[in-house]
Amino acid sequence: MQILRTVAELRTRVRGWKQDGRQVGVVPTMGALHEGHMSLVRAARRGCDRVIVTIFVNPMQFNNPDDLSKYPRTEDADAALLFREGVDILFAPGPDEVYPQGFDSRVLVGGVTAPLEGEMRPGHFEGVATVVAKLFGMTQADRAYFGQKDWQQLQVVRRMVTDLNIPVEVVGCETIREADGLAMSSRNARLDPLSRAQAPALHRIMVKTAAQIRGGSEIAASLAQARDDLRQAGFTEVEYLDLRTAAMLEPATGIEQPVRLLAAAWIGGVRLIDNIPV
Repeated sequence: MQILRTVAELRTRVRGWKQDGRQVGVVPTMGALHEGHMSLVRAARRGCDRVIVTIFVNPMQFNNPDDLSKYPRTEDADAALLFREGVDILFAPGPDEVYPQGFDSRVLVGGVTAPLEGEMRPGHFEGVATVVAKLFGMTQADRAYFGQKDWQQLQVVRRMVTDLNIPVEVVGCETIREADGLAMSSRNARLDPLSRAQAPALHRIMVKTAAQIRGGSEIAASLAQARDDLRQAGFTEVEYLDLRTAAMLEPATGIEQPVRLLAAAWIGGVRLIDNIPV
């Protein structure tokens, strides 16, 4: 595995692969890798001839400077994991390589970015769309692999690729969970022991609520009860727990079309997100 830090080096390697007719996959990450990321890497290995994993803690998508400063940086450990998985290139550019002096462009995706995370984290998806568009341009990948845990982000990337005719296939992969149901996330390491023990209630309550809605329970009442249940389970703030259409994340009034239950809630000073199909 090669570790590259400049776009020029990366493009030279990818150009050679493309000339040989190789299919290139990319897994964009911010590092602090866990089994969820490794599942994306394995999917990329199955689907492509060559695999690039990018690690870049993107300052543009953090609306809270404290959150940016606390984000774990574990490149040596990450590189060891990726080497064992047979990754071809770890691309780990510095901020100046991604956003050089004079950089003054943004990618704005409408519609799907407005609710939920877009409302709670202003500017977040502008940062995500901008850096992902740049990474697609840098890597020239044929396929890109994203986890479904960040469901709204996945839809934003799909919308951007469609609208801007970016020649990459976006592959969404199943959320990987701990044995107790908690969705794997780099943020989980920040949970204290009590909060870690309580955190699986998020998924458990969502599963129960989805079953109630599928069984014909009134949607608004089921969601209100779920929010109360989360507070009773130790979550200090429930930013949202809503039923939305799967693609555009519009409020869902029924389950005749594909819908998902999405949630964001705080416990032990850590913000957790999750989603499941209904």
